[in-house]
Amino acid sequence: MEISSQRDRASWLLPVLCVSAFMANLDLFIVNVAFGAIGRTFSGSSLAHLSWVLNVYAILYAALLVPLGRLSDRFGQKAGFLAGLALFTVGSAACAVAPGLWALVAFRGVQAVGAAAMTPTSLGLLLTATPAPRRVRAVRIWAATGGLAAAAGPVAGGLLVEASWRWVFLVNVPIGVAPLLLAVRCLPDTRHDRAATWPDLLGGVIAVIAIGSLALALVQGSSWGWSSGKVIAALAVAVAGTALFRYRSLRHPAPVVEPALLRVRTFRWSNLTALAFNSAFAAGLLANILWLQDVWHYSALRTGLAVAPGPLMVPLFAAVGQRLARRIGAGWTTALGSTLFAAGTVLLILSLGERSHYVAEALPGWLVTGVAVGLALPTILSSATVDLPAARSATGSAVVNMARQIGTVLGVSTLIALVGPAHGYPALHTAFTEARWLVAGLALLGALTAIRMNTAPPAPPGHHEPRTAPVRRAAGVE
Repeated sequence: MEISSQRDRASWLLPVLCVSAFMANLDLFIVNVAFGAIGRTFSGSSLAHLSWVLNVYAILYAALLVPLGRLSDRFGQKAGFLAGLALFTVGSAACAVAPGLWALVAFRGVQAVGAAAMTPTSLGLLLTATPAPRRVRAVRIWAATGGLAAAAGPVAGGLLVEASWRWVFLVNVPIGVAPLLLAVRCLPDTRHDRAATWPDLLGGVIAVIAIGSLALALVQGSSWGWSSGKVIAALAVAVAGTALFRYRSLRHPAPVVEPALLRVRTFRWSNLTALAFNSAFAAGLLANILWLQDVWHYSALRTGLAVAPGPLMVPLFAAVGQRLARRIGAGWTTALGSTLFAAGTVLLILSLGERSHYVAEALPGWLVTGVAVGLALPTILSSATVDLPAARSATGSAVVNMARQIGTVLGVSTLIALVGPAHGYPALHTAFTEARWLVAGLALLGALTAIRMNTAPPAPPGHHEPRTAPVRRAAGVE
């Protein structure tokens, strides 16, 4: 396709960047419904083992988002985006032909590295290439696309698994190649800080070890024994790694997480809210899928179709959330979404039974949680970076996405710890009930932290504070 004029290139920019956000978020959840099919292909794989197909992606994605985002700030966001999209596409093809479970886990890691380069650079390019009057709207569209993909993943996965679970990964190849070719022509080549020091890559490795050790302790706790030496050692590594990561962040000249950014109130509380809400979202979504397949014995396709009404609420209520945030603020809008997610989860606790009664028992709760995701997730993402300067846009978006993915690891791992050992309906019902009460509690915690995202009353009409001001004040420059 010929893209000749600057206007033509600008018109393709938002679609290309939204496709990349859709791909990265879709792959976080699309494999959930393929668990059963993957387990049958690789016989002898427990739910704890299968969980690493999700967790290794989220762990590497979380830990590398910031270092790769900072590298893109230094060397060029376009180059980082193209490299990430290409690597993600290659990793997807490798997953599709994986000969064993642990090979699949390794190739999922390759996907994660590509996604970690692609996600922050896509938002960074969007912020720097979009005129200021249209920037907030563009970011909300980008965020809503990612939120829709995360919620719609099980639906797409269910349809693809009917052919083969390998199509869950193979489908990314044509979806990745098309925007890659367009991106070469339509994306601007931006570079903010050529003289900047190298980011703390060792800090990223430490983060991988710390998050991975915590996940290992959670998913293996039941089989190893919660008081066993292995679990205690894994928890000790997680604690020590977290302490070392904080130490390096405070002293390294280019840390994974800049302390100055976290002193911006909206950014700090948006990250805490992203952590809590995504923990609830990831655990709640996987709990719904496992309930359908393990308790109601739905096929992958029937599971995907059953979950579908929830995702349909996401884009609709993302638009509602945008209008609502203008009236009551992003924090209260997110708090409303988080509270609704808790309410939908409690509704599921009270209604789901042993026999399948989809319309009466499952649908109402899933519709409520779909509304909640539409209100909360796009608002969190767009609010987190709105006060950051263009030179830190990629890094800032990487930090908030890092918080989201850490939440995903914690949510999935905790759910597996509670549900994994259960067998038979009474034990499964008890385990899922406990897990869902935890999900509701995490969502309410997100509602409390979201309130603090509201900084000050809206500025008078026509007044616009410079984008650099909050970070400059936080860093002591002003």
